Amino acid sequence: MAFIYYILMEGMVINMEYQIISDSSCDLEADLKEKYNVEVVPFYVSFDGKKYYKEIEEIAIRDVYERMVSNPKQYPKTSLPSVQNYVDAFMPHIEAGRAVICICITTSLSGSYNSALNAKEIICEDYPKAKIAVINSYGATVFQRLYVIEAARMQKHGYSYEQTVNKLMGQMRDTARIIFTVGNLDYLQHGGRIGKVAGIAGSILNLKPLITLADGSIDSSGIARSRKKSMLKTIELIKSYFKENGENPKNYAFAVGFGYDRQEGVFYREMINTVLKGLGAEDGADLVQIGATICVHTGPFALGAGFVKRFEFC
Repeated sequence: MAFIYYILMEGMVINMEYQIISDSSCDLEADLKEKYNVEVVPFYVSFDGKKYYKEIEEIAIRDVYERMVSNPKQYPKTSLPSVQNYVDAFMPHIEAGRAVICICITTSLSGSYNSALNAKEIICEDYPKAKIAVINSYGATVFQRLYVIEAARMQKHGYSYEQTVNKLMGQMRDTARIIFTVGNLDYLQHGGRIGKVAGIAGSILNLKPLITLADGSIDSSGIARSRKKSMLKTIELIKSYFKENGENPKNYAFAVGFGYDRQEGVFYREMINTVLKGLGAEDGADLVQIGATICVHTGPFALGAGFVKRFEFC
């Protein structure tokens, strides 16, 4: 039977009944992993299809981008965490009597979720009373990051394992999305991840595609004739979401994801924050570098904004 204990920290009660784990697609920074006590199971990155490196642990994200920009015709690959990787991550907590909430990248982009599910099945054969919730985030990168943070915030506010799982799999997940643009379609085409975006002519006409990831689906959201216009259009799409759905941006958390060009990311975040302030949002967007798990599919110049409804308003 799982034990429960609580720690008072920063004015909040932290429920230590369960451990939150995610794959590295969540792009959670080291300081936030420590702050929220989130464990991350890394993806693997390869530039030759033979030698693979653990993302972050064995190769820095900046190094991945530098190699992509220096060798534009070399397409790196990723490999998902193995079943054993997840068994190794889950077991110490199960043996200690803690439950596990594991949040994975959308199944439309990776089989990480299935690896985690298989690990759960293996563990539950020997520990039939183990509590392991494997959750498909329906998202990736900053979308998944915000979703993981909301799970951790619920834990810090004393939510039980069951309460947190129910919130994560309810309305909150339906509100989360990322709206982004890329430099071109080369990486999406090469990686076979282009989906419904294949219908646009961006690669032929040198137009900039607009893409939305929501509910696990990658969809075309239009095109723009320049990088600046594509940035402005992503902002218009964000504004349209809140207007069409009657939602208040004040109830949401936001993050801007950038690739190789941090300066462009800072500029884009300033644009986003100006709009959010005008819409009544009290907090601005975080700035996050998109990790290797996603950049090998989007290319080094992906740029976008993600958001999710905070748990208090779901």
